[in-house]
Amino acid sequence: MNAFALPHALTLGLATLTLAATAQTTGSPAAPRPAAPTATAAPATAAPAAPVDVPRPPAASALPGRGFACLIEPTQRIELRSPVEARIDSILVERGDEVKKGQLLVQLDSGAERAALDSARYRAVMEGQVRSAESRLVAAREKYQRREQLVKDKFIAVQDRDDALAEMQVAEANLVEAKDNRRLASIEQQRITELLEQRRIRSPFNGVVTDRLQHPGEIAQTGETARAILRMAQTHPLRVEVILPVSMYGKVKQGARATVDAEPPLTGRYQASVSIVDKVVDSASGTFGVRLDLPNPKGEIPAGVKCRVAFE
Repeated sequence: MNAFALPHALTLGLATLTLAATAQTTGSPAAPRPAAPTATAAPATAAPAAPVDVPRPPAASALPGRGFACLIEPTQRIELRSPVEARIDSILVERGDEVKKGQLLVQLDSGAERAALDSARYRAVMEGQVRSAESRLVAAREKYQRREQLVKDKFIAVQDRDDALAEMQVAEANLVEAKDNRRLASIEQQRITELLEQRRIRSPFNGVVTDRLQHPGEIAQTGETARAILRMAQTHPLRVEVILPVSMYGKVKQGARATVDAEPPLTGRYQASVSIVDKVVDSASGTFGVRLDLPNPKGEIPAGVKCRVAFE
């Protein structure tokens, strides 16, 4: 019995020590708990800046006296191509050059056309064939008159008189043909002049060259898919595009005047007039478009800049 009692006593003692240690471990941290409320968490939650009301700027369309956002654009942008396939002889403008309507921009090779024009011009004023036909007609008419008299006097047969009449009629036809040929030469001269003009590409409006895509010596191709020679933009007049809220519909009418202010760093105030008011409102955004014409005769107003417009 003593041999079994000793292990049992040791087991009870170890269990008692384990319970005591557990009680110390779980009980010791309980004392510092009152210090928890004094931790630095309070400054983090106390944010006095939260209730401060920072004012937000109103929408641009609601700003009094500043109008609506807009964009100044060229009236049109085009790519200049050749109407005929030919070698480029010379290009007379560079990128950024201002051009006038009708100004010669590109000269295509036209040696053969110029030679044909000279030939047609000369044939249109030639007098040799006409004078020769007139002379033959005079001679044939006189011969016929003589034959007519001789027939009356019964010195020749009627057949001789008829032959003279036929010769006179042929001479008259030859004279008409000579005059027709000269008239046809004049028409041919006009046709070749038009063909020659097609090899001189001119500016269709007052504007600026925005890009140069080909160079002398290259072949100018025809068609929409062909590479353009020049890119151009019409800068007089300019157009001003603006999107307005539907609340403005009916208040802006065609012909109305407006003041356009270029946005910084550009400066300038310009007068424009309404040219187009869209008749269809975009239901998704509740807006509609308006276009204004902005005169720019001296080319001082740049295109492609933002602006603000105020309607009068």
